Amino acid sequence: MNAKWEASKRKLLALARRHPASSQDYRTALLQLLRECLPFDGACCTAVDPQTLLSTGAITEDGVEAIHHGIFEHEYLREDFIRYEQLSRAAEPVATLYQATGGELAKSERYRNVLLPAGFADELRAALKYDGACWGFLTLFRFQGRPVFSEEEREWMAELAPLIAYHLRKTALSLPAEDTSWMEEETGIVMMSERLAIHSANATADRWLSLLRRWESIDRHILPRPVRAVCFRALAQLNEPAPKASMAKVCIRMPDGPYVTIQASPMHGMDGAVHLAVLFGPAKPADILPLVCEAYGLSEREKQILGQIVRGSSTKELARALHISAYTVQDHLKSIFVKTGVSSRRELIWQLFSRFGVEAGSRE
Repeated sequence: MNAKWEASKRKLLALARRHPASSQDYRTALLQLLRECLPFDGACCTAVDPQTLLSTGAITEDGVEAIHHGIFEHEYLREDFIRYEQLSRAAEPVATLYQATGGELAKSERYRNVLLPAGFADELRAALKYDGACWGFLTLFRFQGRPVFSEEEREWMAELAPLIAYHLRKTALSLPAEDTSWMEEETGIVMMSERLAIHSANATADRWLSLLRRWESIDRHILPRPVRAVCFRALAQLNEPAPKASMAKVCIRMPDGPYVTIQASPMHGMDGAVHLAVLFGPAKPADILPLVCEAYGLSEREKQILGQIVRGSSTKELARALHISAYTVQDHLKSIFVKTGVSSRRELIWQLFSRFGVEAGSRE
């Protein structure tokens, strides 16, 4: 890598220090930094729920916003080259459309239907992975007539991707303040068409939609990306032999607020048309605990024990369920207490409830 790119890597590390908690500000500044050494004509940087790989919010430049809906549609409802989900599982999670199609961009339906009409040609996609988990996706675009992304540029992005992913992980796992003000627990409900047009919504859903739009800095006529993602995932499940309802759901920790889940389910109307019901509500323990465990840096065994604690299991029940001795359980509990900054199981349960809204039973 040349000296300019090495300097950019140092700037990237400094950028994370300037934006320690705000994922949106970080990603906006990130795109500006990347453009200094890797020219592109449009970009989108999306944070995702590592459990479902669905968007928890995106920073999208104006030139790309117009085609964002089409990109979602081709990601979830069409087969094409270098889809984000494929990249998240690939040994090399950074790829360009030009290289993937062997230099024949027209092989890609996404190129023919979405990119070409908007004046774009090649795109570079990166799954932002750290420690085996994917925390976001980065996409860069180049106009028709511009050089395609080179292998050297792809390799440079592959080197930067884990650094970017580390900071996205850090901001996604930042713990809510102890004095977090919680929103009401009423479920927000939105009814939508198959084309993602809103038919009706209750007042709670309207407030969530407004908050998400403000968070993503988008206009009121634009559907927030997390909502769009769960809707397209739900539509994709209609073609799956054994769909998993939980996959059309995303868990988000709102800035200065609680964890919320957004879930979409397909509905069949009397006229045979497909509709979508989108639900907003406080996250449940099963949704929050994976993020809580990551935030505190718990080991796999400690995660298992915390899950059992939330269910109200006693030490003896824990030992029996995990096939370990009660003494070993106590050793793991001590480690959990140190990492979470508490001194007892009761205090741990209280912290989970007060800071994360996890409902749990407690037995000493």
